[in-house]
Amino acid sequence: MIQYLYLGRVDYAEALQVQAELVDLRTQGRIENTLLLLEHPPVLTLGRNARRANILASDELLAARGVTLHEINRGGDVTYHGPGQLIGYPIFDLRSLRNARGGRLGPVDFVRLMEEALIRLCGEFGVSAGRICGLTGVWCGLPPSEARESPACDQQPISSKRLPPAGPVGERKIAAIGIHVARGVTSHGFAFNVTTDLRDFNLINPCGITDRPVTSLAREVADTKSLPGLEALAQRAARQFGSVFDQQILAIENLDALRTQVRDALSEKNSAASEIQDAESPSREFPAENAPLRVPLEIERLRSAKTRPISA
Repeated sequence: MIQYLYLGRVDYAEALQVQAELVDLRTQGRIENTLLLLEHPPVLTLGRNARRANILASDELLAARGVTLHEINRGGDVTYHGPGQLIGYPIFDLRSLRNARGGRLGPVDFVRLMEEALIRLCGEFGVSAGRICGLTGVWCGLPPSEARESPACDQQPISSKRLPPAGPVGERKIAAIGIHVARGVTSHGFAFNVTTDLRDFNLINPCGITDRPVTSLAREVADTKSLPGLEALAQRAARQFGSVFDQQILAIENLDALRTQVRDALSEKNSAASEIQDAESPSREFPAENAPLRVPLEIERLRSAKTRPISA
């Protein structure tokens, strides 16, 4: 099962804390695989492989634009998050999932399935999207055969220093992906441009890539009026995750509801453990309140000795 929550707009630092909380709960097996869906105020995030040179704006300009900066432990280079962008943080235990061959799902397989869910999401709005081998993420503007087939790409992501040459039809990146895996549990995830102001990407070389632009769903669809709001789009994204990962989807109202669910489950577990302990403990029998007590044998002997006649 995949539980999902739409949280609305959340500050990036707060989202990091929520992820850490849920990763801990998932590692303990106290929640199911959980997909957080939300958006952020303007923020730049630098992954483990990020180069500061890929931030093109000065610190002063970023401050003036209200853009914060965070160095984080996901893979990848520098990425922009902002209003109109659907963010997804899957807190999944990879050990609970299986690949197409029936084996345990690895991190690369997991990323490929995330790409597939977002490719299908694009397809719901008539937007053709696919993969570029060696460049993690989801791309528009691919040759029709590649976009239609959405081939799985077995290559590992490659350094921005040796990118494959841009194609002749102008590939455009609509979704960025970068995850972190610890003890089999994933965090971080994807950023899917919906109505994002693409001018904000001029602050950086997105993911360290300089020869391919970014795009958004609003730019790719024939009619922007056909696009739903971000919350409705999040519901569609969650359904695609359920389909791709072959899991039932369950909507959770908010974080408080999820935390209450965790507390209730722990309370039930403790209550059940207490009942088992009581059932296994030997019962001690006590006499009824009004039952006469039995006189010990030693006292009976003393009484007998006092009443026995003494021989002269």
